[in-house]
Formats: sequence, C-alpha cells, structure tokens
Amino acid sequence: MSFAPSFTHNFLLLHRLFISLTYPFTMRCDLHVHTTGSGMCNTPGLTRICKESYNQPLDVYHLSKQRGMTIVTVTDHDSIEAAESLRKFPDFFLSEEVTVRMPSGTEMHLGVYAISERDHVEIQRRRSDFISLLMYLTERKLFFSVNHVFSGLTGARHAEDFDWFASYVPAFEARNGQMWKESNRNAELLAGKLRKIRIAGSDSHTLSGVARTFTRVAGARTIEEFFLGLRNGHGSIHGEDGSYTKLTADIFRFAGGLLSERPWAVALLPFTFLIPVITAGHWLNEVRFCKRWAPRLNGESTEPRMLWEVDSGFEANYAG
Repeated sequence: MSFAPSFTHNFLLLHRLFISLTYPFTMRCDLHVHTTGSGMCNTPGLTRICKESYNQPLDVYHLSKQRGMTIVTVTDHDSIEAAESLRKFPDFFLSEEVTVRMPSGTEMHLGVYAISERDHVEIQRRRSDFISLLMYLTERKLFFSVNHVFSGLTGARHAEDFDWFASYVPAFEARNGQMWKESNRNAELLAGKLRKIRIAGSDSHTLSGVARTFTRVAGARTIEEFFLGLRNGHGSIHGEDGSYTKLTADIFRFAGGLLSERPWAVALLPFTFLIPVITAGHWLNEVRFCKRWAPRLNGESTEPRMLWEVDSGFEANYAG
C-alpha cells in the first residue's frame, strides 16, 4: 500500500489540530527487521550454507506485539516473501530493504515502507539505477530512508553518495539496533543538521533484538497516520544501540539456526571459536568507517546540493 499526502499532511498545523490533539494516541514500530525472506547470506563462503536470518515471519510478528509494537513490518533484503504469512494481520504493512547501486558505483541499503506488490516489482527493476529508483519513489510518494548511515556494511562509500542522501532522501535511520553507539549518535546529528526525518529499527536478524529498537509517533491511530506523523515531525527514536557483545551473541545464535536446519553443519562446530575474532574484525571496520566519515560530514557547513550539482550531466540527459 502507498499513501498520498492528505490535507493534514500538507498543513502541519491542521495535522496537529485534527490528529495529534484530538486523538492523543501513540504508535510504535520496529522499522528495520529481517526474516527468512531475506534469503541466503551474501558473505563469501557462506552463500550456499547460511541464511541472512532464521527468524520465522510469524515469530517476528508475535514477538513484536509482545514487546509493545502497535504496527508491524519486516524489511527483508530485496524481498517481500514474508508477506504471504503476515498479510492477514490488519496491523501489518509491507516494506523492504533495497540494495541500491549509486551513480558512483557503490551500493547502499534503502528502507522503503508501506509499499504494494506492484511497487516491489518496480523497485527491484530500478534498484541498479539510483536516479531512476529515486524518481519512482518520489512519484509514488513512498516513504524511504538511508539505512545504517555510518556503516561500511555494503562496502566503500564516496563523498558524492552522501550528497545524494542529503539532497533527496527524506529520512535517515538515526538509531540502528546493530550499530555502534557513536555511529548512531553521528547519524542522528547529521539527520538534525540536514533536517531529515529520524527513524529507528532493530536491524535484527535474530529474534533476540526484534522490537528492542523502534520508532514512536505521537498522535497516530493508523498506518497512514503513522507515516503522516513522521513526515510532520511527530516521530521519535527509542531503544538499544548495538555492541560487539550483542553482535557476537547473534552470530552464535545464527550458528544454532544453521544447525537446526542443516544438521550436517555440526562438522563446522570446531570453527566456532573463530566467531569472536571475526566479529571483532567486523566491529573494528565499522568503527573505522564511522571515524572516517562522521567528522567530515558533521563538520561541514554546506547546504545540500541539487541533483544537477551532484551529477553535472543529469540536466542535459534529462532534457534529451
């Protein structure tokens, strides 16, 4: 589903009068969580062995409700497979985490929310071309965010990538339940500096973290009003940051999920002693990524650049 702006969306004062004050409700949602729908792990050597997540969609739904979420979504990697078992719930809405190719050639993860199945098809068709995808999302008035802003999870980043984010992405994930506290703090600072909507999600690939990090919107009663509230500044971010210990524990849980699905994987148990070493290497890379980019971006005083300033050839290409 997608939601076009309403009269109260366009006029902030009316939104406050007719929604926030008349209906003083609060809605909570973990806007970044994974299930088995995310498919196989893309880590070299594990692509045919291990899944991205062993969370069953129904378990994610029920645990989210137990932990106080008013509405529920899942954001699997380039997939809406989990919808098959969750569409029956009226408080569930369809979303996905899209792997996008930037004009610079790098990759990034974009959270896209409250979509239809047709949107999913179009998003996947366009995800190798960020500009084309951006135009589609904007035309459809879909809500979308840059996920884990200060993370090297998807590889290298170029300065021009952040120019695109600053100018054309409405929301930043300012708290991610798997990210270093300083990475989240700097993402929140950057979001404030650029006047971006701040959202939060657990980014949990195991059940332990589901709904431990979430976005709260005051004055909302429905999924539509939740996103209108976010757009109109009624959102706030809550919950846990990530840590090395949390990450390492999750990888051990992954190992348990792998063993339950593929008993032959017991032959790999002697190698589990390497897990803390592997996660330490990953964690240090994340810290280095943040320390490289955060001072540059949060220290700059320049305004977001326009599309034709980011890509000098765009205006001529579009006109042609």
